[in-house]
Amino acid sequence: MAFQPEKEITPAELAARIKRGEPVHVLDVREPLEWAEGHIPGAKHIPLGQLPERHAELDPDAELIVVCRSGGRSSLACELLGERGYNVVNMIGGMLAWEDDVE
Repeated sequence: MAFQPEKEITPAELAARIKRGEPVHVLDVREPLEWAEGHIPGAKHIPLGQLPERHAELDPDAELIVVCRSGGRSSLACELLGERGYNVVNMIGGMLAWEDDVE
């Protein structure tokens, strides 16, 4: 199956889904130091460099909302996971946008 064009979500849309109590699966692909500075509550942390070996830790049936610092690494993660059949959505603007729009 070919990778589909990238789906996206804004930080505000994700925050609204969390606030409504919707089940969301957030994957944070930033480095450990970035993660330690703050992350979305309930997010799973797998740095991008570890994703090829650790993707089996993720639920293949869940919609995965992927985040990084600004959106570049999460886009790469979406491509990698999408090629493996995962249902992925990239959060636009990453944690920088989350901090500006949500926190």
